[in-house]
Amino acid sequence: MKKKLVQQVSACFKEQFGAAPGNIFLSPGRINIIGEHVDYNDGFVLPAAINKYVCFAISSNGTNTVNLFAKDLNESYSFDLTQPLKPGDLMWANFFLGVAHLIKEKGLAFGGVNVVFSSTIPMGAGLSSSAAVECGFAFALNKMYNLGLSREAVALIGQKAEHTFVGVNCGIMDQFASVFGKKRKVIKLDCNSLEYEYHNADFKEYSLLLLDSKVKHTLLTSGYNDRRNEVEQGLALLKEQYPEVKTFRDLTEAQVEASKNILGDVVYRRCLFVVREIKRVLDAVNALENEDFATLGKLMFATHDGLSKNYEVSCEELDFLADAVRNDENVLGARMMGGGFGGCTINLVKKDAVNGIIERVSQEYEEKFNIKLEAYKVKISKGTSQYTTEYAGI
Repeated sequence: MKKKLVQQVSACFKEQFGAAPGNIFLSPGRINIIGEHVDYNDGFVLPAAINKYVCFAISSNGTNTVNLFAKDLNESYSFDLTQPLKPGDLMWANFFLGVAHLIKEKGLAFGGVNVVFSSTIPMGAGLSSSAAVECGFAFALNKMYNLGLSREAVALIGQKAEHTFVGVNCGIMDQFASVFGKKRKVIKLDCNSLEYEYHNADFKEYSLLLLDSKVKHTLLTSGYNDRRNEVEQGLALLKEQYPEVKTFRDLTEAQVEASKNILGDVVYRRCLFVVREIKRVLDAVNALENEDFATLGKLMFATHDGLSKNYEVSCEELDFLADAVRNDENVLGARMMGGGFGGCTINLVKKDAVNGIIERVSQEYEEKFNIKLEAYKVKISKGTSQYTTEYAGI
């Protein structure tokens, strides 16, 4: 899959620019094993890079112009590095403009490049194709022009490009996972301090399966903002009750329970989810280290139930997909992944049962919703990197 993508992008580069590319870079999408909606609530997340990539074929061109070709869209865009860079109407080009602007803003010098890129990361599935584009381009410029940026700086440039040129106020998890990913490792990331540690994620006879609901409900932005307001309100009230508490990490479930009347039903349930989810991430790390995949699976189901009933960011389609595998002996765990109101469920499934589960759940899902399910088998891969293998025949 990776080799085929590299060959196709390299061949396309030769068509567009008349020569083989000087460099190939691969930047992966990401999953999050557990730790949903806690990145802005002082919790930890547990993401990993996956073997779905944006591939960049790129060469210096000796000018001050960046020439881009989006192979999957068959669209071109160019911009002049000597001019002020501002967001434009072509959304995908803003990822590149934002990265170039931020590197220029740091006073780092780089020249014009020709770029062809293509992706195997499914669009709209919540696997962070945008972070892969931003970080891949920043990483490529850093390598090609010896800019001296650390991996952390590359991730932060990707995040800031998304904030300022794309208009999405995302957390750091997506970019961090894309850049820092390691094969068969998850990253326990503190989104506040950016402290991180790797933990083993070799699932032995189990594998990760993503089931894409193919729906995106319009509640995503408004629902996300509402949840942020509700938990901020809840934390402020809890701090009044418990002056020693600074963040959700300092709270116990018992303290939230004792404050139910003060918080009111909705805010109580939001806060209860956050405190439980922070603990579930820590429990999941222990389960992974002990290769206790049954416990990990139970934690995933518990997260889904919390997201559905207490945080209320699921939807009928995602609940259906989680419930469809809940009593299947070949599935240890499943939950909705991402912001909610659509996207994928992530499932921990016995390897030899994967195809059967895809077939069964796809049929049941189509019968219920008249929507064709998409399934993605994923492996945990290394982060953004230069592809160095020689490719014959290009």
